[in-house]
Amino acid sequence: QVQLVESGGGLVQAGGSLRLSCVASGTIFSSNTMGWYRQGPGKQRELVATITSSGSTSYADSVKGRFTGSRDNAKNTVYLQMNSLKPEDTAVYYCKLEQFSRIGVRYDYWGQGTQVTVSS
Repeated sequence: QVQLVESGGGLVQAGGSLRLSCVASGTIFSSNTMGWYRQGPGKQRELVATITSSGSTSYADSVKGRFTGSRDNAKNTVYLQMNSLKPEDTAVYYCKLEQFSRIGVRYDYWGQGTQVTVSS
């Protein structure tokens, strides 16, 4: 059983910054991938960033150069530093953990989401 809790969302003006955090607890294997997704009003949920247990990152083109993902394995925590925010970044941001059991079954776990609103 895994639980993910996001925090750090809020209201910010365009050009501002926010830092999101996601703390994972429960049975977490050493090899896993955590990621950030978002879903804006009237839009589909989209992948924003991924961070592997080794620290490798990837980003959606829409946020590349503005957002930075990182993780602290000792704390089972991932972060998303969001700079130069734009109104189109407004969305509910979700944290996800992906891992495989010892018999090869894939499990995805999701947090409850945190609202980010960027005003023009």
